[in-house]
Amino acid sequence: MIRTETLRTLEFDKILSAIAGYAHSDATREEIELVRPLGDGGAIARRFGQVGEIRRMVQTGVSLPLSSFEDITPLLAAVRPEGAVLDPMELVILFPVLRTMTAIARQFAYRSDIPLLKELVGHLTGFPDILDELEVSIDSEGEILDSASPLLYDLRQKKRSLTERIRRRLAEIVRETGVTNFLQDDFITQRGGRWVIPVRMDSKGMVPGVVHDVSNSGETAFMEPLEIIGLANELENLVAEEKAEMIRIVRTICRMIRREADGMEEQFRTLVYLDLLNAVASFADSLGAETPEINDARFIRVNEGRHPLLALMAREREAGRVVPLDLALGSDSPSPQPSPPRGEGAFPPPLMGGGEGEGVDSVMVITGPNAGGKTISLKTTGLLHLMALAGIPVPAASTSSFPLISDLLVDIGDEQSIEQSLSTFSAHVSNIAQILSRGDHRTVVLLDELGTGTEPVQGAAISCAVLADLQERGALVIATTHLTDIVGFVHKRDGMVNASMEFDRETLTPLYRLKKGEPGQSHALEIARRYGLPDRVVEFATGMLGRMETEFHELLAELKEQRRRHEEALAEAERLRRDAEEKARIARERLAEADTKRREAVEKALQEAREIVRGARRDVNAIIEEARREKSREARRKIDEAEAQVEAKLQEFHPEETLSLDAIHEGDTVFVKGIGHDGTITAVDRKGGRLRVRAGAMELEVVVADVAPRRGKATEAKLRAGAGKKAAPEQEAPHELKLIGLRVDDALGRLERFLNHASLEG
Repeated sequence: MIRTETLRTLEFDKILSAIAGYAHSDATREEIELVRPLGDGGAIARRFGQVGEIRRMVQTGVSLPLSSFEDITPLLAAVRPEGAVLDPMELVILFPVLRTMTAIARQFAYRSDIPLLKELVGHLTGFPDILDELEVSIDSEGEILDSASPLLYDLRQKKRSLTERIRRRLAEIVRETGVTNFLQDDFITQRGGRWVIPVRMDSKGMVPGVVHDVSNSGETAFMEPLEIIGLANELENLVAEEKAEMIRIVRTICRMIRREADGMEEQFRTLVYLDLLNAVASFADSLGAETPEINDARFIRVNEGRHPLLALMAREREAGRVVPLDLALGSDSPSPQPSPPRGEGAFPPPLMGGGEGEGVDSVMVITGPNAGGKTISLKTTGLLHLMALAGIPVPAASTSSFPLISDLLVDIGDEQSIEQSLSTFSAHVSNIAQILSRGDHRTVVLLDELGTGTEPVQGAAISCAVLADLQERGALVIATTHLTDIVGFVHKRDGMVNASMEFDRETLTPLYRLKKGEPGQSHALEIARRYGLPDRVVEFATGMLGRMETEFHELLAELKEQRRRHEEALAEAERLRRDAEEKARIARERLAEADTKRREAVEKALQEAREIVRGARRDVNAIIEEARREKSREARRKIDEAEAQVEAKLQEFHPEETLSLDAIHEGDTVFVKGIGHDGTITAVDRKGGRLRVRAGAMELEVVVADVAPRRGKATEAKLRAGAGKKAAPEQEAPHELKLIGLRVDDALGRLERFLNHASLEG
């Protein structure tokens, strides 16, 4: 549980007050004041989700039907005892509550895009039976309506009729000659609920009737004439009956409320919580707030964070914008950069982020000039963290992330206590002692002006020890200081990082931007000079600083220059990387384009090859047809010519490889173009450029140009058949072909060859 002192120090109560301004009832405002950071990640996510659904509804032009309503819990407590009856004016309080519940129930009945809100308000009914009874029985002023019951309607009708009869008779009486002379005036009025006429006191015996009142002057007696006493008594009876009926009606309504009191109180609590969520959503919309991430790791990340109270102030005054805060600390922070080799006079680059190791930074110390924004950065981080844990959207980018913690420990501001006889330093030490006793890996610690209030060297030593102890305990720590000794300690220690608030040295004005990785300077002398301190005083103070202080500030300037060069080198490396990626992309595109063209060329070649084969087939068929009419040798010649043409055209797509005479040796296997098969070289005539080749049973002599690298087309049966044709005279074609038992494709192949031979033989 986060302490009340922490909430007050970080002004969380002011955030709740701003949210309460959007509530519709005092009950809701009281609930908002009780909002605290939650310790359950699921509850935080649920509240974020519910607020987000309301904001999305508003963005689509649909808002919750909420209007002003009062707290009905005291009324429900009063009606719970058996026989208790409420005043009709008290019952009027129920009208806006029940009507709002009913409107919400109707609005949510058929929506499926707001599951979290439907789960919250799914049980709302608005108690339509009670609301209907109230609306027909009581008006907004608490008066019982005629429509409350048939009996009441009848009694009031009779009452109005009898009243009118009495008024008419009294009007007649005051106009009678025997009465007019004794009247003080001619008007008709009521006294004590009885109808009377004004009679002069000295003539009251002259008018028969009963005196019910006397004027303040004593000169007028208000008398009820005897002849209307009966009518007035009858009217009194009607009034009594009317009152009894009204009491009965109110009792009936109270009895209905008593039966539903528990359910009504439960639904009222839901209405109050829904109004609370709506107030949070309206507050978030007014700031342009976003839903941050709640992490189970140990890191804080604030992106474009703005202090909500400063943002509200800037909006109300229309006075510019709040400079956003970017801060990262913990296990999700960027890994520190490796340091270059250290030579004499060399220092680690500022982006190392705390020490020489590569551990995760868990402690950040912010330095910089007075009024430069150090404390505001501290408070902004703490307040946004509290808001996030309470399920309230924060004025920061949605990429911001805060850890789920058990406590947020702070030491901010002047804690001097006169009552407890504590100095500022003593109060700080007492507070820090409590922080050390409570700090662990589930806490975040914020320390402002660390080490101040005492002698600087000892204050710095204590501060360094405090930071080291909190780091060992695993806490995330953000601190501010002006002490240079603390800055040096943080710079050398692994897991700690310096940061600074940027400052414009030329204009001597703070820029309110946090820069991680390098310490800041106080610029006290420059600021003092600017605000009117005499030059002689400033110069004397400069001389008092001493050599070590001067060297330290020179070191800071050198570190900043190294950081600038490092950032420029990183930017150049990033530019080169982008250029390399662009060139690689262009190369990939060109390779893809070349591959596409190659595929298109192959496809085109295959298509043309198909056309060649189709044309050759047509020519062969024509030759076969012609062979039926001519001699076979002429037909064979034409077939050979057609084959040569096809081969020549195919060579255009697949150029024939050749062999040099020097690369050919006896025993090599080569492809013989003349026979279309592979053969083995038996002799090489290098002078004549001729070869002797054996292919199966056939042996022939060819020139080097007629051979090519082997293609694996040697078929002994075909070679023997070819050799036989060359050596022996033509054989007579067979007259019979047996196809029994063959498949259709095989039979057609044999049949085609059989018919071709038969045709060639005539």
